[in-house]
Amino acid sequence: MQPIEMIAWFTLEGIPNPIRYKIKAEDAFPIVVKVDRVVTRSEEKLAGNRMFIFRCQSEIDGLLKLFELKYELNTCKWYLYKI
Repeated sequence: MQPIEMIAWFTLEGIPNPIRYKIKAEDAFPIVVKVDRVVTRSEEKLAGNRMFIFRCQSEIDGLLKLFELKYELNTCKWYLYKI
């Protein structure tokens, strides 16, 4: 669960929609990934914190990859959860 920088838009109800994120690699320059498609969106409570879970897909280095993004409502932070 790695913290990331995210650009997203929000509905009037306050539901975020991810557009693209930047992940900082330890040995290289930051990588920007455009979210091509949100496959599913769900909500869960993890240790009492409400989170939105986004299962997304993007083309990264010519390959179609599935990954999960988590948005923590209490802190307004985004995390890359699974690749």
